[in-house]
Amino acid sequence: MSETTVKEGKITEYMGKRVFEFMRWRKLAAALSIVAVVASIAALAINGLKFGLDFTGGTQVEVGYEVAPQIEDVRGQLVDAGYEGATVVRFGSDNELLIKLPPEVTEKQTQASARSEEATQSIGDKVVGLLRQGTDGDVDLRRVEMVGPQIGEELRDDGGLGMLFALVVVMGYVALRFQYKFSVGAVAALIHDVIIVLGFFALLKLDFDLTVLAAVLAVIGYSLNDTIVVADRIRENFRKVRKADSEEIINISLSQTLGRTLMTSLTTLLVLFALQFFGGELIHNFSLALVVGVLVGTYSSIYVSANILMALGITKEDMMPPVKEGAELEEMP
Repeated sequence: MSETTVKEGKITEYMGKRVFEFMRWRKLAAALSIVAVVASIAALAINGLKFGLDFTGGTQVEVGYEVAPQIEDVRGQLVDAGYEGATVVRFGSDNELLIKLPPEVTEKQTQASARSEEATQSIGDKVVGLLRQGTDGDVDLRRVEMVGPQIGEELRDDGGLGMLFALVVVMGYVALRFQYKFSVGAVAALIHDVIIVLGFFALLKLDFDLTVLAAVLAVIGYSLNDTIVVADRIRENFRKVRKADSEEIINISLSQTLGRTLMTSLTTLLVLFALQFFGGELIHNFSLALVVGVLVGTYSSIYVSANILMALGITKEDMMPPVKEGAELEEMP
């Protein structure tokens, strides 16, 4: 059997495996990516990110019920009592709730208290006293914590710097391991993924807290792993496949790694969907960010980074190791 099958001037089969024409649709994919990124940036500019308590500051109150309450009823009690913007989620069992109060409510409720410890405890006592009025069983105060606005601002700044640092390190690593054109493609794919995940949260006005930031950083790692696998195969095929242009070599490489990419994404998504539906409200946004990131990252590892390589004019010469001066003379007898 021939190693390569060519039809109408295109390689349709290589090493016994079908070659898909991924790069045939690269312009359509580029347009789709541009639209998605622009829409995400517009959502971030118009809505902004709805930062959670970790970044804005405020108070967390953990309470335990004797009888499992309805979350909507608890939210209604808090709103009626003047606790606007309070977030209520189940924490652990159905009988335990975590209530997050925004900084405006915290400031209003603590004006009469001189010490921060007294103010924090005062908020917890007020919330528990209010909740006891709307239930037949008892309500216990398990824990109350206050996050200051300065700490929240520091976390937000450090998180942003962490993402920028990760992108710079990735660019340097890929440039050293492969070639600078690969580093541009890898970083473009990562920026593409991060912007779309952030835009998704801005568009739907979902809470962005430390767990979501951790998910975004995990998306960077996941997308980078896929991109490096594809880049490694592209480099190998540039050196191995002789009679093929850049587009055909990239098509061959993407076709060879397609099965691995899809299986990795599928198994990861199965775990993430389990977390999404059965993991509880506390990690709901964390798993949602990862689901979006894995889907977008799988797409970008196929189209965005490879598209950048095509735009930069990657050639076989870029993959050849540099020849040292005098090397030819040294090889002579």
